[in-house]
Amino acid sequence: MIATNYSSLREHMKDYFDQVTDESETLVVTRKNNNNVVILSQDTYNNLLENIHLFGDKTNYEWLVESKAQLEAGHASEHELLQ
Repeated sequence: MIATNYSSLREHMKDYFDQVTDESETLVVTRKNNNNVVILSQDTYNNLLENIHLFGDKTNYEWLVESKAQLEAGHASEHELLQ
């Protein structure tokens, strides 16, 4: 995570945005009265929304955890894809 103030962001915007997109960094722009702003790449944002969706439903979350446990325990099999 990178933190900077508004003035520094204005002076070095391209560099900060390159770090956010190229290095998957999160950028916090500090402002007065703790009214800070967080900047994420679109890929990171989309991933966050997908995780909220997947883990937001308790039943789906439990199914994912159980599936992961089965995979880690070696209870997986390979199948050819149907056309």
